[in-house]
Amino acid sequence: MARRARIRGDTLPLLLRLWRDWLRPHAATLAVVLVLIAVVGGATGFYPALIKGAFDAFDAKDAAALAYGPVLVVALTSVRGFALFAQTVLTNRVVTRIEADMQAALYGHLIDADLAQLGRESPASLTQRFTTDFAFIKEALTRISTVLLRDIAMLLALVAAMLWMDPWLTLVAAVTVPFIAQPIARIGKKLRRVSTSTQEQVGATASLISESLAGARVAKTYGLEGYLKGRTAAALDEVRRLKMKAANARGRLDPLLEVGGGFAVAGVLAFIGHRILSGEKTVGDFTGYVAALLFAAQPARALGNLNAILQEAMAALARTLALMDEAPQIREAPGAGALRVAGGEVRFEGVRFRYSDASPALEGIDLTVPAGRTTALVGRSGSGKSTLLSLVPRLYDVTEGRVLVDGRDVRDVTLASLRRAVAVVSQDVVLFDDTIAQNIAFGREGATQADIEAAARAAAAHGFVTARPEGYGFRVGPGGGRLSGGERQRIALARAFLRDAPILLLDEATSALDAESEQLVQAALTRLMRGRTTLVIAHRLSTVRDADLIVTLEAGRVVETGTHAALIARGGPYARLHRIQLSDDRDAQAAVAAAP
Repeated sequence: MARRARIRGDTLPLLLRLWRDWLRPHAATLAVVLVLIAVVGGATGFYPALIKGAFDAFDAKDAAALAYGPVLVVALTSVRGFALFAQTVLTNRVVTRIEADMQAALYGHLIDADLAQLGRESPASLTQRFTTDFAFIKEALTRISTVLLRDIAMLLALVAAMLWMDPWLTLVAAVTVPFIAQPIARIGKKLRRVSTSTQEQVGATASLISESLAGARVAKTYGLEGYLKGRTAAALDEVRRLKMKAANARGRLDPLLEVGGGFAVAGVLAFIGHRILSGEKTVGDFTGYVAALLFAAQPARALGNLNAILQEAMAALARTLALMDEAPQIREAPGAGALRVAGGEVRFEGVRFRYSDASPALEGIDLTVPAGRTTALVGRSGSGKSTLLSLVPRLYDVTEGRVLVDGRDVRDVTLASLRRAVAVVSQDVVLFDDTIAQNIAFGREGATQADIEAAARAAAAHGFVTARPEGYGFRVGPGGGRLSGGERQRIALARAFLRDAPILLLDEATSALDAESEQLVQAALTRLMRGRTTLVIAHRLSTVRDADLIVTLEAGRVVETGTHAALIARGGPYARLHRIQLSDDRDAQAAVAAAP
């Protein structure tokens, strides 16, 4: 059903899916809402009959009717008012609960999603789903109860009153309906198409703005403000154009409904006027019927406009469900067991990997990473080093071949046990807007304050942490922005120390640090690597010369392996990289020495 909804965009499958997954748990509350809607509809339908009776009483000089008539009006409006209030409260309770549940489900899906899926849209575009798309969905859910069901009940009650008072007049009034319904349906279809394009463009624009603000330092350094302003203005203008297109389509509804209603009233006036003059009908009949017709105009107009809101919401719902229905490719095999690491040997057997339809990133990797030893991966950018690291904790799955830990294929063990056995420290440190203590504690569930402080000491972080008044309670800000680069890196190292995993993956962990910070971090890394199976990537070859094994990669292939001394003596790719770096370092030192 979800697949049909995505392909054809039909409203009915989407609504059925919405009922099955989200509305059905609130069936009892919704049943009460329906009862209240019936009360509102019935009370509304009784108005014209009450008005007709009052005018007939005026004509008949019925004093008793004149006495109890106002009492009935007060009672009727009180019942209708209470039912409207209760219905609104219950509807808002259900709608806000459904909105929160759907947002939580979407967030849970995205957190569990593969990196490949998350990489197809920017974080800003995905975040926009939680605001713009859900605003449409929430509005539609609210309107379905407060407009669609209630106004249908009111309209049915009023049409029943009109039929009771005069079936022929009702037929005259209904003649205009087919002429109005078809244009409304066409406008609704156009609105869904435009709304889908608008929501996608809003997401792309949000991504562009987020990217521009994140790159503000580079933009100012290179004088790109004008370019970024122009690019963003063009994107915003496209959003404006699509919104205007939708607004113009919606703008046709009111005139259409107004003219159609005018024709209906005109036909009724002409027909009933003739019948009153001929003596077939009374003024009470006329007044009650016209009151019913005018009362019916409001829900009819609301239902006509509701179609536009529903079409926009269906476009948002289709996008949301399509995203939630995308199954992750990284899944546990049936009956997967827990990984128990003895030594921690990592072996790559005939590994091939490609990102989606891109050219192969790894081609036939056969490599054994010895347990408890340090293995360094070196090579030019794009040679496949980071990709190889990502295969160990199954951030991606191999296209061909196997990755084994202590002889077990990583696809045959539970993801939780595999990832507990791995700690990662990379150049791009990820800290959350929480306290230092909490950011370290993410390394191991249930860690005590003593554990956290011990890990911080091991990572050379305890000193700068305790120097702050808040100590471990200091909030690091979004992305750790209130800390320096070296401090962030040491918090990440403390997290890895706390995890105490047997396999350690280091991806350029010191490349972005100043000399003093690098010295502190490198010392902490040396302590962290001791006795663990370590895979380390470093562009600066001086940091990996003491590795037990050095692996050189080129274009996704292993071209040579050995120790630093053996590879230098061989004079191959590693030796060439080493010579280039030595030459660059000498040039840099000479430039510094020559500087005034």
